[in-house]
Amino acid sequence: MQGELETILDALIDCRFDDDPTGPDVFTDMRTLVTIRNVVDALTAAGAGHLDRLGVAQRHGHKPIALLIEMGYAPAVAARMQRIGTSAVVDCTLKHAADGAISGEHVDAIVRGLNQIGLRAGEAPDAETWAVFEGDLLAQVLSGAKPAEVMARAHQLGDHHSSDAEGGRPAKEDRNLNALDIGRTDDGRVAVSGSLDVVVGEKLATAIEQLSAPVPQPDGSKDPREAPRRRADALEMVLDTAAGAGDRSVTALPSALINLSVPADTPDKSALAFGGSITHSTLLETSCESPGVSCRFLLSQEG
Repeated sequence: MQGELETILDALIDCRFDDDPTGPDVFTDMRTLVTIRNVVDALTAAGAGHLDRLGVAQRHGHKPIALLIEMGYAPAVAARMQRIGTSAVVDCTLKHAADGAISGEHVDAIVRGLNQIGLRAGEAPDAETWAVFEGDLLAQVLSGAKPAEVMARAHQLGDHHSSDAEGGRPAKEDRNLNALDIGRTDDGRVAVSGSLDVVVGEKLATAIEQLSAPVPQPDGSKDPREAPRRRADALEMVLDTAAGAGDRSVTALPSALINLSVPADTPDKSALAFGGSITHSTLLETSCESPGVSCRFLLSQEG
């Protein structure tokens, strides 16, 4: 393959758009370039999978993704290639990708979508069920769905499967799906995004709420900060306290008092003040057993 790739590379380097191109010609060339790019993505992912199976990075004391980054890939692209190359449940998708029919981003959406379905399942789906899920997500891609739409469909499939599978949990209560990302924006600021289960979300919301109340000014005027700014300041207070740093006057971590309403006659209708309804299994797990959390049960008789 090496000699073939060098020949192809030389040919691509020599390619140029015509000096006086027409719209249809440029459009046709762009469609061809997109297909070439998709094929290259598929080959690169396959190569990443081979490197992983051969243990090339490990023998040199590196992680597989680090090796791809050293080759020149951006971290996000390296992670995508690694996910695709090491996935074992997307045979049909990879065949379409090898023909250049779908992009690496769409293939990755299918891989991540199937991973999400697997996380929601109490027991791993069998091969036939995996094939059905893959076919559904692949059909979404071939019909023109964007990667985000593919992921949304995967979440929907995962929720339905978890409700039918033994040991499955609703997505909102599944801690395996928790994720927190911290990155930089174009102007150098820090962007934080994440997805949390209802219990962890309840703890976060409660802690932030306690420290983000408006504080009147010395002259008695109202707090000039809008709610988003007050919540950001509250988060800094939590971080300073947790790290034992900063010049804040807070001397102890804020108490995360979770209000949990438990109807005496129908405990299956229990609900968190912020996160809403929870299942009985999550009720049992949350009942005053979480470290640093106080639970308040509001027992009530219906009717």
